[in-house]
Amino acid sequence: MNNEHNKFNDIGLKCLGDRLKEDLDCLLYPSKNWVPPRDGVTDIVIIGGGMCGMVAWLALSSGGIKNIRILDRAPKGKEGPWVTYARMETLRSPKNLTGPAFGHGALTFQAWYRAQHGEDAWVKLDKIPRSMWMHYLIWYRKILEIPIENGISVDHLEPEGNLLRLSFSGAEDGTLVCRKVIFATGRDGTGGPNIPRFVDNLPQKFWAHSADKIDFASLRNKRVAVVGVGASAVDNSAEALEHGAAEVRHLIRRNEMPTINKMMGIGSYGFTAGYATLPDEWRWRFMQYSFTTQTPPPHGSTLRVSRHENAYFHFGKETIRIEQQGNSIEIFFADGTSYSAEFLILATGFSIDPMARTEFGKIAGDIMLWQDMYVPPAGEENEDLGRFPYLNSDFTFQEKKLGVAPWLRNVYCFNYGAAVSLGKVSGDIPGISEGAAWLAREVAAKLYAEDVELHWQCMLDYAKPELNGTEWKPTELKQKSLWGRVA
Repeated sequence: MNNEHNKFNDIGLKCLGDRLKEDLDCLLYPSKNWVPPRDGVTDIVIIGGGMCGMVAWLALSSGGIKNIRILDRAPKGKEGPWVTYARMETLRSPKNLTGPAFGHGALTFQAWYRAQHGEDAWVKLDKIPRSMWMHYLIWYRKILEIPIENGISVDHLEPEGNLLRLSFSGAEDGTLVCRKVIFATGRDGTGGPNIPRFVDNLPQKFWAHSADKIDFASLRNKRVAVVGVGASAVDNSAEALEHGAAEVRHLIRRNEMPTINKMMGIGSYGFTAGYATLPDEWRWRFMQYSFTTQTPPPHGSTLRVSRHENAYFHFGKETIRIEQQGNSIEIFFADGTSYSAEFLILATGFSIDPMARTEFGKIAGDIMLWQDMYVPPAGEENEDLGRFPYLNSDFTFQEKKLGVAPWLRNVYCFNYGAAVSLGKVSGDIPGISEGAAWLAREVAAKLYAEDVELHWQCMLDYAKPELNGTEWKPTELKQKSLWGRVA
């Protein structure tokens, strides 16, 4: 039966691949490369071969930009968070979102799933299993023949005249020169895990961030504390419980559980297209409100925790310090109480901090941030939002002081760090294709302008005739003179 099912899957995917190829052929994909080559220079380097990096590559190559390298530090098939630190059972996003399909119906998750399992199975499917989404992205890479170079970590980025030089490890060459760099580096792409100061002096064996590799089997029969109650908090809590933790207690600073995802209420093409054009005060207001109200954990993920009798949700428990006490830790709260645990999981999300990105080196301090450009009114202050980069409308970074780092205009932030400036078009599944199309247009426009003299010369030099002289016959027009006689 399994062999017959696998055979059905293979046939379905082959038919889908043929359908996609026919669609792409009708759209004249791949487009002709129009960017003048430069010896020893790569036009675009995309850092990150996950969902964002791949759809960015598709958008650029669809627009006739071919001299691209796409680098990812993860092994093949492990790009992004899906099979590493993401621990939810299913995705939050509805199953029918088009995601990175970039306008191609045959490239959607829906088409991929139905090709293998049929219409009835699609109707019965509720949410997309997390590991299945990774299998879909692996197929996406394979069917489009995306040339991701795995196992390569970019270490440093610096200007070289009007170009950029990248230094990286994991490949023999170790360095390259390019014109543009796109950071398609996901959730932590402009910063890193948010590590609260209260663990500064705590031995690493007692704690981990939710984005770390955690040995959940080692938590069996242990008292586990989880700081936070967002999606990553409940997913990690569930993993600990399912691996036999004695108890898991959520330590939540808020006084009540967030239950409404406010951004879901305004999602539309209008918001996607219009957000970036709004004045600073409106962009800040939207994002600050979203941050303050907080996105609740998914319904299914929360039930995955609460169905365990040894799972607890403690509200109004702001952690202020932690002390080691033998083989356990004592966690102290702002209300004067404390709790003893044997392991702590920090589900504290990611912080945006360009200074944390080693790729920029010292120049990271010259990147313009929102806190440099905008002072929010009373009641709307938010330090986390203030650390987001204040981007140009084409996804590029700005320099704080004019002339100090003009090369930042060649570096594109196509990751979570772009959210406050441009909206959620460079990380979340719903708007990723629109963001990629926007990015590709901006990159193409800049490349064309930089080479405008070459394109002008190409126009002057172009000499391929469409007519060969046999298509017409010249005749003489006989005209009357002013005095009525034929001239």
